[in-house]
Amino acid sequence: MNQHTLPTPEDIEAALGISPKAKSSRALKRVLWLMLVTLVLSSAGYWYFTSSQSTQKVTYVTVPAAITDLVVTITATGTVQPTTQVDVGSELSGTVKTVEVSDNSIVKKGDVLATLDVVRLTAQRDRAAAQLAAAKARLEDAKSTATQTALAQSRQKRLRLSGLSTDQDLESAIAAEARSGAAISVAEADILSANADLSIVEADLAKSKILSPIDGIVLKTSAKPGQTVAASLQAPVLFTLADDLAHIQIEAAVDEADIGQVKQGQKASFGVDAFRGRDFKAEVGVISFSPDKTDGVVTYKTILAAPNDDLALRPGMTTTARIVVSEVKGALVVPNETLRYVPSVQKQSSGFSITQLFMPRFPRSDRTVKAVTAGDGSRSLWVLRNGAPAEIKIRTGLSDGKQTAVTSGELQVGDAVIVSAGGSAQ
Repeated sequence: MNQHTLPTPEDIEAALGISPKAKSSRALKRVLWLMLVTLVLSSAGYWYFTSSQSTQKVTYVTVPAAITDLVVTITATGTVQPTTQVDVGSELSGTVKTVEVSDNSIVKKGDVLATLDVVRLTAQRDRAAAQLAAAKARLEDAKSTATQTALAQSRQKRLRLSGLSTDQDLESAIAAEARSGAAISVAEADILSANADLSIVEADLAKSKILSPIDGIVLKTSAKPGQTVAASLQAPVLFTLADDLAHIQIEAAVDEADIGQVKQGQKASFGVDAFRGRDFKAEVGVISFSPDKTDGVVTYKTILAAPNDDLALRPGMTTTARIVVSEVKGALVVPNETLRYVPSVQKQSSGFSITQLFMPRFPRSDRTVKAVTAGDGSRSLWVLRNGAPAEIKIRTGLSDGKQTAVTSGELQVGDAVIVSAGGSAQ
């Protein structure tokens, strides 16, 4: 009969893998696996980090410093207007009988534009003429009476000296002569009054013909035959006339910030929507001292004179004018973008750690130094020399908004001035 030996506790722990020796072996294996995983992750992280921090090749966009004419302008909006515009109305009330012109008619000074009905005025003139004739007749009668009374007085004086007449008869003759003189004065005054009345009526008759006050063109006709005209404190406008449109003017509104640069005689140019791409020439004329304020914006009306030989420009067209306020011949200029460029300061990496692999930081922008002007008025400009940016000091002058003149400094014609920089991975 076979005998079975019972396993000891040590045998049971060994079989179950829970003996101290088995535990030690498993712990060692775990440490080895952890070290292996750490090494693999570290290698992968190092590769990732180094690949993301690959060498950057910086490329620069440059423009050469050049010599050119620099023209500084200011802009202003305005409208095309005739040099002289006249509103013609009627001083008389009445009915329009005829209209002699229409829109765009060419007229000369004194040409008849329209006439009013003159039946009533003609009757008034005839009555005034009759009153004048009657006044003249009364004057002749008064003169005849004066002659008669003068003779009667002379006769009474002789009779009184002879004692054949009384003092009363002489005094009556003297009074009659004085009355005849007064009658002459009254008749003469009546003639003046009648003449004045006739002159007024004749003036009204002349005004019944509405005449052109200038040589020019009829812009607008409002009068129609049969229209009733009621002249009151303000004469109704029947015609709008413009002077010769071969010469026009621009009424431009110049902003208060720019008006100090505008001077009479400065050159200007302007464009209109009807002729896109065409540049019309003008010259600054009158600059108003009176401000115009619209929605809180203060502007000053500035008149620009311009030729219009082909009559392309019409009154009322809106324009954008450019007034030349400064001009520099043969200036050394750089684009304005170059004055704003400064190189970026790259921040050094603090190295790689395993935590960066699991907790990456957001990329940081390169720190850029702001462009500033020094106390002596100089400023920095960056040029490309030997493939690298080099800082030089300059002083600037006028700018047209796109380019700026360099008045002094280290900049030379042809220097490659840096506009911007970029990078590409290698």
